[in-house]
Amino acid sequence: MKIIINPQYEYLREWLCELPDTFSESGTVLYQARNEVRRIVAPQGLAVCAKRYRQPALPNRIIYTFFRKSKAERAYNNAFLLLSKDIPTPEPIAYIEERKGGLLSTSYLVTVFCPYTHNFYEFRQHSVGGYENVVTALALLAADMHEQGILHKDFSPGNILFEHSNEKVNLTVVDINRMLFGSKAVSLKEGCQNFARLWGDDDFFTLLAKRYAQAREADENECIRLTIKYRDIFWRNRQ
Repeated sequence: MKIIINPQYEYLREWLCELPDTFSESGTVLYQARNEVRRIVAPQGLAVCAKRYRQPALPNRIIYTFFRKSKAERAYNNAFLLLSKDIPTPEPIAYIEERKGGLLSTSYLVTVFCPYTHNFYEFRQHSVGGYENVVTALALLAADMHEQGILHKDFSPGNILFEHSNEKVNLTVVDINRMLFGSKAVSLKEGCQNFARLWGDDDFFTLLAKRYAQAREADENECIRLTIKYRDIFWRNRQ
């Protein structure tokens, strides 16, 4: 078993070494499908988010063992990169990899638990009315990432968490194993295309694109056009 621990959380080593054996009976399930995510209280009362990645198919087990970093390792490393650039994401604690027959089998990512209770799936149920500050905060976050050459390649509603009260909005991005860190800013076309997986009505996307364009000093109408275009293409393909 391979285990890499953020030095700040070395005191959790013994607990982390036991996590693969205790995971299924620990804490509370937050998400369970291909992968499983649990909220667990670690020693000293630290609330953590532990994600277990399912065992890849055989070809990918070979790839992740010899040619490419596992999803857990990529997410762990990406978290440090994002935080170094002031992009909010839960603080990484550790990643764990188990092997069977010499090949990667199951891997785990452990981060500090984020208490935010909302995500952007909520915009499939209500309009932007009263939530303009949330949409604006998302646009500013995306603009900041894209100006720094950062592209979240799974920028979907469940991977952006938020909490808001009055004028204050806090955001964080999760599920960050698929990220692109470029040497130059993301183009306006790529940036607008990055919103395609999000859910919401035309008012949501129009406001998002408008605020995004303003933050990047780009043409608002062109940004709105591209955002709607790529949203429609993505969902037609999904259907």
